[in-house]
Amino acid sequence: EDKALPDPDALKEAVRHIDYRCVRVDANTVTLSDPQARIDLGGIAKGYIADRLKDYLESEGTEHALINLGGNMLAVGNRYDGTDFRIGIQEPFAKTGVPIAAVSISDRSVVTSGDYERYFEKDGVIYHHILDPDTGYPIQNDLDQVTVISDESVDGDALSTTCYAPFLEEMAQKAQLETRKHFGNSVYLFTPLYISNYCENYCVYCGFNCHNKIRRAKLDMEGIRKEMEAIAQTGLEEILILTGESRKMSDVDYIADACRIAREYFKMVGVEVYPMNSDEYRKLREAGADYVTVFQETYNPEKYGKLHLGGHKRVFPYRVNAQERALMGGMRGVAFAALLGLDDFRKDAFATGMHAWLIQRKYPHAEISFSCPRLRPIINNDKINPKDVHEPQLLQVMTAYRLFMPFAGMTISTRECARFRDHVIGLAATKISAGVSTGIGSHAGEEEGDDQFEISDTRNVEQVLEGIRSQGLQPVMNDYVYL
Repeated sequence: EDKALPDPDALKEAVRHIDYRCVRVDANTVTLSDPQARIDLGGIAKGYIADRLKDYLESEGTEHALINLGGNMLAVGNRYDGTDFRIGIQEPFAKTGVPIAAVSISDRSVVTSGDYERYFEKDGVIYHHILDPDTGYPIQNDLDQVTVISDESVDGDALSTTCYAPFLEEMAQKAQLETRKHFGNSVYLFTPLYISNYCENYCVYCGFNCHNKIRRAKLDMEGIRKEMEAIAQTGLEEILILTGESRKMSDVDYIADACRIAREYFKMVGVEVYPMNSDEYRKLREAGADYVTVFQETYNPEKYGKLHLGGHKRVFPYRVNAQERALMGGMRGVAFAALLGLDDFRKDAFATGMHAWLIQRKYPHAEISFSCPRLRPIINNDKINPKDVHEPQLLQVMTAYRLFMPFAGMTISTRECARFRDHVIGLAATKISAGVSTGIGSHAGEEEGDDQFEISDTRNVEQVLEGIRSQGLQPVMNDYVYL
């Protein structure tokens, strides 16, 4: 093929004729009011064909089949043994058949569009087949592919192509509509309480890691009570209890005792501690805990192994199944997160979303939520940064979560600045922390142990409340009534 670029003037003239409003449909007749315009069905043809093939197979009595049209996969029912079809998602620019992820489907479609199948390179620039209707040139963004799961393959075909375009503003507008639809103008407040920073893991990016020379501390029950009293006086009614990951210094009974004290002061109690077994989570639930947050950090097993050099945290499968064990132990809710910036943030965000979606599917009663943290500098390593995850990319992740799982809660961390946090509450985020310290013992008196990471938004509770109200949103301390 001739891999030549079109004449710029000719391309500019052609773009003038791109306008869906010139299409007229009258019953089975389609006409174009612009004689220079043409209709190209390449963006939906394979999806439409797949749907018609499915219709035909079903009319012939087929109950189990998988239609494969390259980037379009459409399931007729499920497998013969009753299980879902497992569809691999091609890794961009890798050898055909190398997956980057996999999804399970039954009677649904999976469609992927990307810039790695049909392209050529000229003068160091890649020109692919997904075109920007405003310029006529290939769309320029940071994406390599988009995968859409849908009921109809033609819908997935259309959406996978259009979603490839850089529609951040449109995503934000749709995300805000979904947020208002399911959460109104409410924004929930909480604060984290770090009760111990002893840790047995060697995670190279974490301020608490066992090789980092920091002041270690562990609050006793009196100290925990003083901290909680001080926090409760600010008007907050939800608290998240955190520890370093050391079973020796912060055993399950210690955390359970902290939950019992927390229940005296707060109506909602969360825990973010080391992964546990189901019976241990049940003990925390009986002690007053409502939900569990677990950061998977990264869903890339190879990168995970390089970042976690020692301790129980090295066991990837045990950590990735923690949320399910928490629900099996009776927890009301679970939160999911990847620490964006450790690896390819889009892959980690995709995996986080799929993880949450699969758990929601298996446990429909569970309250699902997302946290959206980026890397921050730590003591003895101020060079740590979120790499290519800037504010627009973080917003993209948050709006994608909202559109993918409209009912899910979403927390925005004090790792982000006040300006950004105020912007995303009500847009996609539904929960915000206030009066935060990541050190040990700093709410009621002098800090006893060093911080896990640097925070960016240092506002107290009243200042965060003011920021929420200034946007016409309603701060909510708690919306549960205990009988």
